[in-house]
Amino acid sequence: MDRPIVTCGATSGIGARQRIELFHARYPWSFKKGSRGPAGSFFTGLLHAYGQPKSVSPPIRSSQGSAPTPHSTEPGASMPHVQVSVDTHDGVCAATLHTPSDVGAWPGVILYPDAGGVRGTFAAMADRLAGMGYSVLLPDVYYRTEWAPFDIATVFDDPSERERLAALSVSVDADMVVRDAGAFLAYLARHPAVAGTRVGTVGYCMGGRMSLTAAAHHADRIAAAASFHGGELAAAGDPDSPHLLAHLMRGTIYVAAAQDDKVFPADQHERLRSALSGAGVRYTLETYAAAHGFAVPDIPPHDADAERRHWDALARLYGENLSG
Repeated sequence: MDRPIVTCGATSGIGARQRIELFHARYPWSFKKGSRGPAGSFFTGLLHAYGQPKSVSPPIRSSQGSAPTPHSTEPGASMPHVQVSVDTHDGVCAATLHTPSDVGAWPGVILYPDAGGVRGTFAAMADRLAGMGYSVLLPDVYYRTEWAPFDIATVFDDPSERERLAALSVSVDADMVVRDAGAFLAYLARHPAVAGTRVGTVGYCMGGRMSLTAAAHHADRIAAAASFHGGELAAAGDPDSPHLLAHLMRGTIYVAAAQDDKVFPADQHERLRSALSGAGVRYTLETYAAAHGFAVPDIPPHDADAERRHWDALARLYGENLSG
């Protein structure tokens, strides 16, 4: 059943070009050479990292407002999953809930996708995480806007698609992330397939920033948060930068940076380390010997060894912090 499309916030009711212009007005340094603005360098980094085509399976298509139907990219790896609707402050967020194959209840995890949004690859990743013993909520973070899934193999070769991706990637602000996270946590708390009150978050690229933002503002529930090749985690001059929220974080934080990452350069790395250390946060901050995008199988920088390392890191993080 199709769900209504909800628009809200500062960018509601406007088109892709207007959204980009609005973002330029907010952050005049964005999208310029050498930019280090909150999303300016973020999107420039995406172009740098993802700009080479890669042959992948066609993206999953969805009807207006509904979550894409998940499938596994690995034979035999599919887990039970259902399409769900999460009531939020701003409307209805379509999502999928992935659970282990056995009947029971398991710790909850929220999985935030990269800027390309929910698609088959992330459904497969949610399946894999569910197979590790977790009930995984994969939300459509762009639910406020009617959008069609991107073809990740060609999105950066098509100027109109690049513009559409840019508009979407800046349409979800920090306040929205915080409100949505509260709704996701409330949904998990009510679901019979979720055990306990400790929840984990994990995000990739843009989602890494969302994961840490949620962990800070919902510290009473989020016991472990991970970011993999996350962008703009400690951007100077950005009032919503996650590093400024370190004093709110109570859970364990794991950040895996990419090598020579334009959206998380050395100065941000040190700024984040200083903030987490100064706030007494339990954290791991390390750099994988792989490019931005290493953990996501359907994009060109994917690195199989780094992806395996990231799954091992998640297993340890959640195993140590979400049980009991």
